[in-house]
Amino acid sequence: MIAFLNGIIDLVEESNVVLDVGGVGYNVSISGYTADRLPSKGEPVKLYTYLSVREDAMNLYGFLSRDELEFFKLLISVSGIGPKGGQAILSVMTPDDLRFAILAGDSKAISKAPGVGKKTAERLVLELHDKISSEDITEGRASGDADSLLSSMDAPQNEAIEALVALGYSGTEAAKAVRKVLQDKTVNVNDTEEILKKALKELF
Repeated sequence: MIAFLNGIIDLVEESNVVLDVGGVGYNVSISGYTADRLPSKGEPVKLYTYLSVREDAMNLYGFLSRDELEFFKLLISVSGIGPKGGQAILSVMTPDDLRFAILAGDSKAISKAPGVGKKTAERLVLELHDKISSEDITEGRASGDADSLLSSMDAPQNEAIEALVALGYSGTEAAKAVRKVLQDKTVNVNDTEEILKKALKELF
């Protein structure tokens, strides 16, 4: 019903923002991730929104990017995760971090979100794993930068990730370190040993 709101920030709190749109104040629930990136009070902002309708309430959830909104919709499609749960997850993990965690089967990282238990996190990984591919992961995707597409995870990069996991790092930590290494254009993306050494430096 409401695809987005474009207005002036009137008030920002930990989990919501009041947006003045043409003289009408909209109370929009936001994640901690979104709150941290909002402009100051009195500044204009555009929020992509999701309207949750229940018998006793209508709540707007807002996001600074379409990517975050789409991932929110994906999260609440999982049995046992409602809008508040989806927002709680996005408060502790970015969309790309979640993609890494899901692809790596790292339910432990997801269960750190408030109100998300171990079983719910495991169910999320199970239900969403086939809906996400390594090609979905881009550096800075949330801000719309699709230039740094992470190479396929069944190449030497994946071997480096597996080696890091064998050393005791979580799949999410390993994948993020490898992604950071691959931003260096001088790195040989076909050399597992070089990728591994530089990823270890990122983790130390």
